[in-house]
Amino acid sequence: MLNSVSGIRFYSSFVLLLCYAAKVKVTSSKGIEEVKNLIKTVGIPSKTSSPAKSLENGNWVKLICGASFEDVVDIRNLSLVYTLAGVNCIDCAADVSVVSAVNDGIDAAIGICPLPRPWVMISVNDDEDLHFRKAEFDPEDCPLDCSRPCERVCPADAISLGAQKSTAQFFYGTNLPETFKGGVLTERCYGCGRCIPVCPYDKIRVSSYVRDAYATSELLRRNDVDALEIHTTGRQIAPFKELWDGLGDSVKRLRLAAVSLPDNGESTVSSMNAMYSVMEPDLCCFNLWQLDGRPMSGDIGRGATRESIAFALRLAAIKERPCGFLQLAGGTNAHTVDGLRKVGLFQTASFPNTTGSPNSLHPMISGVAYGGYARKIVGRILSYMQSQHGIASIEDYPEHLLKALREALSLVGTVKCYNPFPANT
Repeated sequence: MLNSVSGIRFYSSFVLLLCYAAKVKVTSSKGIEEVKNLIKTVGIPSKTSSPAKSLENGNWVKLICGASFEDVVDIRNLSLVYTLAGVNCIDCAADVSVVSAVNDGIDAAIGICPLPRPWVMISVNDDEDLHFRKAEFDPEDCPLDCSRPCERVCPADAISLGAQKSTAQFFYGTNLPETFKGGVLTERCYGCGRCIPVCPYDKIRVSSYVRDAYATSELLRRNDVDALEIHTTGRQIAPFKELWDGLGDSVKRLRLAAVSLPDNGESTVSSMNAMYSVMEPDLCCFNLWQLDGRPMSGDIGRGATRESIAFALRLAAIKERPCGFLQLAGGTNAHTVDGLRKVGLFQTASFPNTTGSPNSLHPMISGVAYGGYARKIVGRILSYMQSQHGIASIEDYPEHLLKALREALSLVGTVKCYNPFPANT
């Protein structure tokens, strides 16, 4: 469904760049120098290795833009900020314009400071999945006296019952109305579902979709996509095999093939082994298992990360699991690494309190993926910048870039073990 406008969206990335170029702004060289000095002081260049090395060292960090999040303005700026913070991978929707926005942000970041280029990953699903859905409702059906709890609870600012400008106007030209008339901003909704139970009138619906295998294979044949992640329930192998087979020989171009799955209890490892047997004949790259503890909940609070850590703790102890790196997701936030330390899983190559031998010489947990929390802490600054200056490239406003980078470093640094920020930075 969402791939039907891919051609238009591909063109939109160029329109977006032209819009940036058309705005007259003077970038402060002093401000950019402050950004460079922060990167140097924290020690990012000396501590940031290639994505492959980071997986092997146990300090891999992935930014999750969102499998359904398609606001290319935010995605481009998020990619820039987190590339400067030293992430190893940026995971995004399997959409041409989104991939272009990620790469544009990476290019801009490397132009500021030459760092190892993070891998660009696209996410797809083999069946119905929480990460591949959109909320929708008709604002005309909303009672005038509604207190609008959906607006308040949405973590992506994707709901507005008042008229406002939409980034979709950039994409499709001036023939569209200049304002969004109210409802769900589709490009910003990433399917968390928090708006559904709070609607007092039960007006909000969910539209689910499955990414097309052929369109995905075409994206993988581009030279700007490095990795693929398949989201699956792990309960049925047939849909997974159908998707994998549908990708054809495009998977041979990958640097990393990842599978994101929930904790299915005792059946988890047998499902992983079955999926690995499907992939293995075609694998010409690293593979990774994303342990999705509590999906899309990292921005809620300290407790959200517990399920992710519990999942990792249980799976790391099982010797019969298939080959592949293990990475946490789902509920990950600033407390995740502390939680891993407490259970003895942070950058350790053997399971604590057992006599069993480790599966490899590499750390048992290779890294952490950050999604909602990572977007939230930087997104607050992006929202403020847009309220002051409109749609903009964050490097054109170095004071905002510096603030955003500090936030990103505070999170990425927990895994990368960057030097603490000196008081004068």
